Formats: sequence, structure tokens, C-alpha cells
Amino acid sequence: MSEILGVEVLRGQVLSEWIDINNHMNVAYYVLAFDQGVDLLWDRFGLTNEYIEQHDSSTFAVESHVIWQREISEAEPYVITSQVLAYDEKRIHQFMRMYQADNRTLCATAEWMNLHVDISVRRVAPWPVHILDSIAHYAEVQGDWPWPQEACDRIRVPHPLYSSKGGIYD
Repeated sequence: MSEILGVEVLRGQVLSEWIDINNHMNVAYYVLAFDQGVDLLWDRFGLTNEYIEQHDSSTFAVESHVIWQREISEAEPYVITSQVLAYDEKRIHQFMRMYQADNRTLCATAEWMNLHVDISVRRVAPWPVHILDSIAHYAEVQGDWPWPQEACDRIRVPHPLYSSKGGIYD
């Protein structure tokens, strides 16, 4: 069995309505499952619905990158883990992995960049100290995992038949 990297944030089971014409989980539902994992990670940091309502602040996703690595089918159990890659006073860069829970096979990864936002003015704002402290604590105790191979990778076709760059694709 392979090692599961990251801190577990969510366990679930592939629902029948998530299955597409190819008889596996549709790409949109991987993103939904990862997003549910993000919400549970935010809860650990104190970014709860109550926090959002009381402080008129939340997070906005500004970039994500999903890589599908293995099919997962109806009723299969999965686990999603998270690893904080970096953060600063307004941003968090985190990486999630989805594993088939029984055999621990990596099914997909998702990289996310989120900004803390003051909803009243729709502008990026610093994390409150207690949230920043929670993120820092999580990062300190999450484990000493390597930087994910899939992180910060550019989407590209190795040998394209067509490129809008006039045949040059770098």
C-alpha cells in the first residue's frame, strides 16, 4: 500500500449522480469534493460560516490546478488530504490529494491559491491574527512532506500538432 501524504480533511464515497457517460467520476465532481475538503480545512483555521458572517470576511479562490491520475467509480470510498505549501499575511497556497480509501491509490491532486477578502469592500485583506496563528500551527505540525511533484506545473502538450505560437511551444 502506498503512503497517504497530507493531513486528512475529508472522507467520502463517490455518489451515483457523480458518474458520467464513461462510467467513472466526472471531472466536475472531483473539483466539488476538493472544494468540500477546502471548506473543512478552513473550519480548522477558524474560517467558519460564523466567522464569515461576524467579520464580513472570507476567502476567494484565485487559481487552481487539478491533475487526474486514476479513475474512481461509483460507491468507491475516497479520502482527501491537504498540505499547506506556503502562506503570507493575505494568501494561502495549499495542495490536496484524493486517494481511493481502500487501496490508498492516488486518484487526483488539486493545487489552490486563496486570498483572504474583506467582503464589505471586495478587497484582499490581511488574515486576523487568530486565523494566521491557526494556519501557522497547522503548517508546523502537518508533517515534513516533500514539495508535491504536481505543484506549480504548467499545463502543456509535449508534442503539439498545433500551437497558437506558430509551431513554437515552450
